[in-house]
Amino acid sequence: MPQNSQTPSPRESRVPVRNAELYVRDVGSGTAILVLHGGPDFDHRYLLPDLDRLSDGYRLVYYDQRGRGDSTRVKAEGVSLASELADLDAVRKAFHLDRVVLLGHSWGTVLALEYAVRHPERVSRMILMNPAPPSTAEYRQIRKERLEALGTELERMKAIAATEAFRRGDPDAVAAYYRIHFERALARPEDLERVMTSFRASFTPEKILAGRAIEDRLMKETWSSDGYDLLPRLRKVPVPTLVITGDHDFFPVRMAAEISRALPSSRLVTLEGCGHFTYLECPAQTRRAIDTFLKHTPHAPAER
Repeated sequence: MPQNSQTPSPRESRVPVRNAELYVRDVGSGTAILVLHGGPDFDHRYLLPDLDRLSDGYRLVYYDQRGRGDSTRVKAEGVSLASELADLDAVRKAFHLDRVVLLGHSWGTVLALEYAVRHPERVSRMILMNPAPPSTAEYRQIRKERLEALGTELERMKAIAATEAFRRGDPDAVAAYYRIHFERALARPEDLERVMTSFRASFTPEKILAGRAIEDRLMKETWSSDGYDLLPRLRKVPVPTLVITGDHDFFPVRMAAEISRALPSSRLVTLEGCGHFTYLECPAQTRRAIDTFLKHTPHAPAER
């Protein structure tokens, strides 16, 4: 995704949903791609400006998930997997998309897959970028492997997490924690600096604390829930899917391959020298994979 000096100006709007409003930002024209950010305690801004480079050929529709970013502040108790999927559907309807291309990054891939399991007729294609664990068992195994690999870095993270500044959501303390968290998730140190700059720009104590509480709620329904497993359900999802991962991602390639194998119509692309933020670390290769996928898979008439 080479830098485009003529990136169009974004359009901002709000979509009313049950007990809240969602902040939406769309940019570009052409086939609409509904973007699902990761976290689940983050908002869409960490994807900018790098993912925006797709806007020279597509219409990107980003939104901040309920209670995060600039979407209406709601109590964590008002957020659930069901509300997340209902909100996604509300954004789809607001943009008059009978069938939509979903692009999920990290946690956003879980939302994309959960939605496609329930509503395959509303999804024309999926792009799963650096997918997150599809099951509790996979999450626990990856967590175990990560903790073993961190070594002394784990003690540094624990020390930061134990501080009063971290507990109250101080942006500097939280950024220091995530710097260690993501250090092994990228291939090049300079990319870590860019990632941390994008995260730090949207950190405020209020947003950090709200995101934490919401993440706890969603974890209880997914990765912290005994027996949670998307994989068996994916075998009945006919949606053409592109899975993109990197060989330096802290989510192993074997996991992305497992997700790809479970989907009846899926292609896995593994990018060399690339980690958990493929759109930022390997922009040209990521763009080529997306263009090839969208060009050579069926184009639904309802896409806009």
